[in-house]
Amino acid sequence: MFAPPPPPQRAFYLACLLSIALHLLVLFVPRHEPAAGQRPPSRLEARLQPRPASLPEAPASIAAPPPPAAARPAARRPVLSSKRPGATSAPTWSAAEKAEMNDFLDELARAPRPTLAQRSRAMAREEGRRLAAQDEAEEALLELRPNAPPIHPFSLESYLEGMIRRLNRSAGYVRNDKRALGVQTAAIQFRLNPDGTLKSFVVLKAGDQGAEIAFIKAIIERSLPFSPFPPDIDRAARSLGITICIRPGSGDGDFGFSRMQGSRC
Repeated sequence: MFAPPPPPQRAFYLACLLSIALHLLVLFVPRHEPAAGQRPPSRLEARLQPRPASLPEAPASIAAPPPPAAARPAARRPVLSSKRPGATSAPTWSAAEKAEMNDFLDELARAPRPTLAQRSRAMAREEGRRLAAQDEAEEALLELRPNAPPIHPFSLESYLEGMIRRLNRSAGYVRNDKRALGVQTAAIQFRLNPDGTLKSFVVLKAGDQGAEIAFIKAIIERSLPFSPFPPDIDRAARSLGITICIRPGSGDGDFGFSRMQGSRC
């Protein structure tokens, strides 16, 4: 019969079995090989440089470098112009327009020029119209509005002629005592509103013509209201004044209103 080993041998055999089992386990367990090209990390080494005693200071005259071109803002350059403020550029003309202008200038050059006599007659007509307009302005005293537009001379002439005709028609209905006629010159002035009503009646010079002044005032009152101002006179004037001169012995004995010759009574 086989006898069991003693305890010391049994422990030895058990240790041998454990050792064999561990070796077999190491041999048969798969290991992961590192990929090709990969090297195990090597040991890192670092070395500190000795600190210098003092750092050199940058010279004060050296300026900081300018920023790169991409980061530097674009400089605004002044624009110089030969044009003055408010001046406009010269117009450009086409060849056809230049030719048309040249033809027009040539026609003016070929046109017959007025003679000295024609120019003299034109100047005389213009001077006559100017004097007539001046006389009308002195005879009809216009109270103009601010920035009044010009009044057509024909419009003012027609209105004054209509006033004289109306005064002469009214004079036939007013009694006149010719025995009270004076011998001195007198003058009155009355002013109309734009609607033809009376604005004022003023005796400029009475003399010895009290009865004649009362007679003329009665005629004016009977003629009211006169015709309203024409549109151009209404736009230009606030009122219109008329001066009437009383000149004894200037007529043939018949009374009548007429346009005053000259600006003084």
